[in-house]
Amino acid sequence: MVKASRKYGAGPAAARMEDLAGQRPDPAAFDALFRGRARFLAGADEAGRGPLAGPVVAAAVILDPGRAYPGLGDSKKLSAAARDRAFELIGERAVAWAWAALPAEEVDRLNPLRAALAAMSRAVARLDPAPDLVLVDGNQRPDLPMRLSAVVRGDARSLCIGAASIVAKVVRDRLMLDWHRRYPQYGFDRHKGYGTAAHLRALREHGPCPIHRLTFRGVRPEAEKPPGLFFGPEP
Repeated sequence: MVKASRKYGAGPAAARMEDLAGQRPDPAAFDALFRGRARFLAGADEAGRGPLAGPVVAAAVILDPGRAYPGLGDSKKLSAAARDRAFELIGERAVAWAWAALPAEEVDRLNPLRAALAAMSRAVARLDPAPDLVLVDGNQRPDLPMRLSAVVRGDARSLCIGAASIVAKVVRDRLMLDWHRRYPQYGFDRHKGYGTAAHLRALREHGPCPIHRLTFRGVRPEAEKPPGLFFGPEP
């Protein structure tokens, strides 16, 4: 794993980021601080670590700094319609974008964090051209051969991470809509696999389906749970 010596990496860009730590620079300006060190700067983010069902999805995006991206931002702060518009814009104007998904059984086997990092590694590896530097949302870094910088709250602070968060969220939501058509009794079209009261009621009535994460609390009765770590919200 490539490790940086400081929170934002090392060198002049890191020093400028330390100076801006208490400020809120424009996301495009934030990314510009790193472009001097990279011909191709990518952002990476994930969606779906916490749900009781479905895959964890990660995305990686290289934006063209010469083009505008109105409407991009933290996917959690956008409506579904705004995310869809931003997703189409990314597809039209980005230099490259890619996504990868790990199914529920892999989330159970690895744990949610490791599954998310593995998905990010796969998404970045699918970028063409390959990035010289990757900005990753959060405080953990996936195992990749290029330089990495972890950015806390990066989906709101970095334009390329925000773009990756949108791609990951839109792709995952669409995958869950496909699963809803196969298993309509759980209401995946509404909650996308998260542990809502309606989802927990459906689990008690129908039991888990093949895309449920069996190590997560609330998915199976306590007596049927396998030994090991359990994740997710309490029912």
